[in-house]
Amino acid sequence: MISLPKLNFPRINLHAVEDNGRTMVFDCVRSSYVVLTPEEWVRRHLVEFLISHCHAPLRSIVEEYPIALNTMAQRADVVVLDAEARPLLVAECKATDVNLGCDTIREEVFSQATRYNAVLGARYVVLTNGVHHFCYERTASGYLPMASFPTLGEPMP
Repeated sequence: MISLPKLNFPRINLHAVEDNGRTMVFDCVRSSYVVLTPEEWVRRHLVEFLISHCHAPLRSIVEEYPIALNTMAQRADVVVLDAEARPLLVAECKATDVNLGCDTIREEVFSQATRYNAVLGARYVVLTNGVHHFCYERTASGYLPMASFPTLGEPMP
């Protein structure tokens, strides 16, 4: 298995297999094995965190959510839908070597996520490279930074 950095998320258990020299991990959202890339490492952790800590139901999470943006097909990394199947949260995942701690880079990623959200209309936008996380709430006057991840559902009994 490839060596990947420690992230600022709780530890997760991945089901991994080797296939033709590639490490594949099971994706519970897509119910299939996907290639473990540095960005996928971050996405797997984010999805588990959204389920375990933000109480997002697994069935409400969509990965690689298609977006038509200026006649170009784009895909949001992770979208959480509300009870009416409307986007509630859109998340942009980057590999750990994308320095979200740098204002310029964070602004570029934020611009990407908010372009997607101009189409989606989600209440929350999340940027993460697994080490740094930035959460925003969309309001009538713009995007406000949040101190922590939002709660997206009810805790499981």
